[in-house]
Amino acid sequence: MTAQRPQPRPGVLEIKAYVPGKSTAPGVAKVFKLSANETPLGPSPKALDAYGRVASHLHDYPEGTARVLREAIGRFYGLDPDRIVCGAGSDDLLNLLARAYLADGDEAIYTKHGFAVYPIVTLGTGAKPVVAAETNFTADVDAILKLVTPKTKIVFIANPNNPTGTYVPFDEIKRLHRALPPHVLLVIDAAYAEYVRRNDYESGIELVATSDNVVMTRTFSKIYGLAALRLGWMYGPAPVVDAINRIRGPFNVGTPAVAAGIAALEDTAHTEKARAHNEKWLAWLTDEIGKLGLTVTPSAANFVLIHFPDKPGKTANDADAFLTSRGCLLRALRAYHLPNALRMTVGTEEANRLTVKTLAEFMGK
Repeated sequence: MTAQRPQPRPGVLEIKAYVPGKSTAPGVAKVFKLSANETPLGPSPKALDAYGRVASHLHDYPEGTARVLREAIGRFYGLDPDRIVCGAGSDDLLNLLARAYLADGDEAIYTKHGFAVYPIVTLGTGAKPVVAAETNFTADVDAILKLVTPKTKIVFIANPNNPTGTYVPFDEIKRLHRALPPHVLLVIDAAYAEYVRRNDYESGIELVATSDNVVMTRTFSKIYGLAALRLGWMYGPAPVVDAINRIRGPFNVGTPAVAAGIAALEDTAHTEKARAHNEKWLAWLTDEIGKLGLTVTPSAANFVLIHFPDKPGKTANDADAFLTSRGCLLRALRAYHLPNALRMTVGTEEANRLTVKTLAEFMGK
């Protein structure tokens, strides 16, 4: 007789657990971690100071709604703080949205090279993740719409997308929204919005403000450099916000994260410095890596997607091993259906130059 034991709900054991980018290289004295899209400038000194000032209050529970942070975000973007929810990173909010709006047998659509968290949060609810094809590594509105059925309850779209760096112009996002049934929730994951320098891009704020079925999620982990604190936020219609607040943890954002987040948001000079650094080195990396005979997908974020030939000794796996042995840690992308590509975060000048030099050596240039 088979021993009885607790069983997880259907869908959970189908999840392929998220695997972060590597951060170590055994035997290498100095490594440059370019695998996690972290900012090379680090957080604002004002955020570090704010974080330190709350150290004497670690025995106190945080205020349960992150009110002062929501108000700061509201002031910064001109939004109603009551329509903002903060979470332990935007991943936390994506999970809450899935829990609130997906049930057994429902479907959630995401794109082929979309963020790996989307199928994880979908399967965790007993719903089915449905994958839409992309065009030139970019979300395709028509491909998404062809997959919408009465079972569809959520469409996840990362804009810009991780790990491809591509983005969908705002006109196309609006076209997607117009064609969706009103019961389908469109989730715009704008984790890299602060880096985008495109006239035809909009993070989703405008669409949320005028719609009943659109949510935008954001993070403090990227340009603000607060990844270790796990801090994100979402802006949504009042009924969606009400639903999320009913199921989120009562103290899901810590006091140090709130304090650092407010200071980071208000230090616009540091944010602009990070944005300018990224703009300079993103263009440089795209150009220099292209000169090596490698294809780089044009990126609007803080990383580049590098494609390698399907040739023994020159594949992405070969490049990954070669780069790692010299302390340059990039992100392998087999889990994203990109077995012959690596993602490289824009790093410091030293890290960028060393990685390109090492790639040149690998390619025999």
